[in-house]
Amino acid sequence: MDAIYLSFILMLSIFLGFELIAKVPATLHTPLMSGSNAISGITVVGALTAAHSGSSELALWLGTAAVALASINVVGGYMVTDRMLAMFKKKG
Repeated sequence: MDAIYLSFILMLSIFLGFELIAKVPATLHTPLMSGSNAISGITVVGALTAAHSGSSELALWLGTAAVALASINVVGGYMVTDRMLAMFKKKG
């Protein structure tokens, strides 16, 4: 029963996420993604905690992979934000 419940939550979150992102205007997309970098930063902290827990070798590998992927997301998001903000600087 738990697997059905969790798969329902997963499908609902995928549908809701797609519908919300599709309705965001292009001018707001980058600032919103910049704000989501804070959430990815929290993900990095949680992944570090999972990797350091030492409960099993699988937790170590999954935590390490989560740290790597969340870090890539954070760095990429800030690079996109920096590029967007550079468009508004005066050329001199």
